[in-house]
Amino acid sequence: METQHPFAEYIRTLGRGKRGSRDLTADEAFAAFSHVMKGEVEPVQLGAFLMLIRVKEETPEELASFVRAARQHIAPVGPDAVDLDWSSYAGKRRQLPWFILSALLLVENGVRVFMHGLTGRKDDRVYTPAVLKQLNLPVCASVSEAEKTVRASGFAFVDLKDFLPRLAELIALRELLGLRSPVHSLSRLLNPLDAPRVLQGVFHPPYKATHQNAGALLRIPHLGVLKGEGGEIERNPDQECEVLTVHDGALGAETWPALFPRRHLKDETMDPRRLIAVWRGEAEDEYGQAATVGTAAIALKLLGKATTVDEAQALAEEMWTKRPRTRL
Repeated sequence: METQHPFAEYIRTLGRGKRGSRDLTADEAFAAFSHVMKGEVEPVQLGAFLMLIRVKEETPEELASFVRAARQHIAPVGPDAVDLDWSSYAGKRRQLPWFILSALLLVENGVRVFMHGLTGRKDDRVYTPAVLKQLNLPVCASVSEAEKTVRASGFAFVDLKDFLPRLAELIALRELLGLRSPVHSLSRLLNPLDAPRVLQGVFHPPYKATHQNAGALLRIPHLGVLKGEGGEIERNPDQECEVLTVHDGALGAETWPALFPRRHLKDETMDPRRLIAVWRGEAEDEYGQAATVGTAAIALKLLGKATTVDEAQALAEEMWTKRPRTRL
C-alpha cells in the first residue's frame, strides 16, 4: 500500500477546486513552509504549492506564518541593533534608486538603517547591491556582520542569498515558473535584525493591505507600506501616495500629496553615478531630489520624528539642505 507524502495534504487543501479548496490556517501555513525551508518537499510539490498560492493570492495569515517559518533559519542577533528595516527586492528600471539617498540622509541624522534584498536577475533593472558598492556603502556577508556594521556606522546591507539561501533559491524559480511567488512577498517582511520600525514597498496596490495585516499579525510595532516606484520603498513624487500603517497593533492610513502636476519621463541613462553627483550638489535632478526627500519624509513620520505629513516633509527638506555633501 502506498503511503501519501506528508506535504500532499497542503497541496490538496489548496487545490481541490472552486468549491473544495480553502486557504491554509496559520498553523497549516507555518507547518507547510517549515517543510519547504527544510527541503522536505519534492520539486513537483514545491512548484504546485507556490503556484497554487500565487493563483489565489496569499492571505495575511498565510504570509505571516510563512515569515515565521523562514525567520527560524536566521541567525539570532542582539537587541536594539537597528532603528529601521528597509527591504529592497524589486530593482529599478524607470528611475534610479533614489531611495538609497533617502536612507543615507536618515543615517546622517542618527537613524540606524538595515537593508536586505537581492542581487539583480534582470538585465533591464538596476539593483541595490551593485549601487551600494559604487557608493562605497557597506554590503555585508552575514547578518552577524551586518549587526556589527550597523551599530558602528549606522548602515548595512545583506543579500538574501547570504542569510537565507533557501529563499534566494525559491525566488530564482521565477525563471522556471514564469511568475512571482509568495516568497517575493514574505522576503520583504523578514526584518532580520528585528527592527521596531519596518518600511515596505510593493508594486501591486492590493498587496498593501495584505502586508499591513501581516505586519500586525507579526506584531511589528511600527510598519509603513506604500506602492513604491518600481516596487521599491520610494515615493513617486508625481503621484499621490497612500501609506498604510501599523502602530502598536492599530491599523491606519496616511495620504501624501503629489509633488508635481505632471509625470516625469523615464530615465534614459540609469547611471548610478548621478546619485553621487546630485548628493554632492554637482548635478541637479528635479525628480531625484523630490523622490529622495519625499521618501525620507515618510520614514521620518514612521520613526516618530514628526507628527504630521507636512512636518515630516519640512524636516526632510531641512535635512537635505544640511546634508554633508562630502559623504559620497
